[in-house]
Amino acid sequence: MLRLIALMAALMAVSPMSAAAKPPLSDVPEIEDPLFAIAMAKEVADHCDSISARLFKGIGELRRLRSRANALGYADAEIRAYIESDTEKARMRAKGETLLRNSGVSYENPETFCAFGRTEIEKNSAIGVLLRAK
Repeated sequence: MLRLIALMAALMAVSPMSAAAKPPLSDVPEIEDPLFAIAMAKEVADHCDSISARLFKGIGELRRLRSRANALGYADAEIRAYIESDTEKARMRAKGETLLRNSGVSYENPETFCAFGRTEIEKNSAIGVLLRAK
């Protein structure tokens, strides 16, 4: 009986450590990078009238990311908290603005979003595959 209690105590002690050992989703490139591409594609489509987002492809990618995060041990609540976090949204926005600025995109000139989007489409990049020229 004492052995069982000791084993249960050890398992209980290990469980929280395992959960704590998971990195934040923002530090998991196979989740963060595609999510960033989706955010960037949406930003381009929102600011360029001649490019649209491939909505169903984006939704499919979001479902795939959720499934992959679940497989990595993240619960739906953890995924939702990451996506809905104001801190994460601000971090993602800053990362996107840096990419856009470094790519010559200006919010004052919508055509720069179009040029960026067309380049991404031509490169067949992670962002480009989520966009369609109208």
